[in-house]
Amino acid sequence: MSMVDKLKNMLKGHEDQAEKGVDKAGDYVDDKTGGKHSDKVDKAQDKMKDQLGRDQDRH
Repeated sequence: MSMVDKLKNMLKGHEDQAEKGVDKAGDYVDDKTGGKHSDKVDKAQDKMKDQLGRDQDRH
């Protein structure tokens, strides 16, 4: 079982909280880098949210 699968199992039923955590982490990185890499941070946030199952209903 991969690490992502383990995280998905742990977060079942708490997807909204996980999404908030990903957003908060991205905002922290943006703050610390002065927004220099915000486009890359946004892409990483979206990728992580997708991995955690945010868009399963849409696919």
